[in-house]
Amino acid sequence: MLGSVSEADDAVQEAWLRLNRVGDDVDQIGNLGGWLHTVVSRICLDMLRARQARREEPLDDVPERGWAREDPEAEAVLADSVGRALLVVLDTLAPAERIAFVLHDLFAVPFDRIGPIVDRSPATAKKLASRARQRLRSNPTASASELAARRKVIEAFLAAARDGDLDTLLDVLAPDAVRRSDPAVLPPGAPAEVRGARAVAESIMQFGRRAHLAEIALVNGELGVVVAPGGRLALVLTFTIDGGLVTGYEVIASPRRLATFELALSEPPRSGHR
Repeated sequence: MLGSVSEADDAVQEAWLRLNRVGDDVDQIGNLGGWLHTVVSRICLDMLRARQARREEPLDDVPERGWAREDPEAEAVLADSVGRALLVVLDTLAPAERIAFVLHDLFAVPFDRIGPIVDRSPATAKKLASRARQRLRSNPTASASELAARRKVIEAFLAAARDGDLDTLLDVLAPDAVRRSDPAVLPPGAPAEVRGARAVAESIMQFGRRAHLAEIALVNGELGVVVAPGGRLALVLTFTIDGGLVTGYEVIASPRRLATFELALSEPPRSGHR
């Protein structure tokens, strides 16, 4: 619901404090599990609304703040339990949509229980989840076979980048491959454009540490990559692929450019209980 291990800890701690404040009346709670479920969900909803309000501030330093937040252990938890692409797309939803979708689609909570949590009727809660589902599962522009072929190339590209495997990168890059990048993610003096498979592969070796934060997603209906430290979008990679080889890719970091992309899941989300 929050996409943050530390914020999830805060939400559980706040729920525990509220339970302690109930004191001796705790025996009057007919369904303690249901009570805790509702309280935690409402706390998460409030935290999401507060986060959304903070986004009205300037966002020019989002990539830098994202790398600064990176915690290897927390990153592993997020990647294994939820998936970065899902977190990135969930971040585009309104708070009530996000809560309704997560509770119903990932944890099979019925809408008659979700409605009171988001202060809506069960029917409206169902509409919120449906709207969120449509946003998360945008229609790709390519056929299933084309998507599968493109996915295979991008997966090989990411695996080689994560492993620092120069030879495999050279195998997946076209001889005249081009890499373009927003200057904000490059060290001072580094060129925004690099041409030729070897030069591109060697540049990937320098910046490949971020590949472990990358995950395939639909970007404007085409398979691309999102890079999301802490589950928060920092970079988008768009690819041109021809003949099973990467002929070019672009690294986009500008918050204003990132905000123009329509992001969606490339595969159905993993369910917590179904």
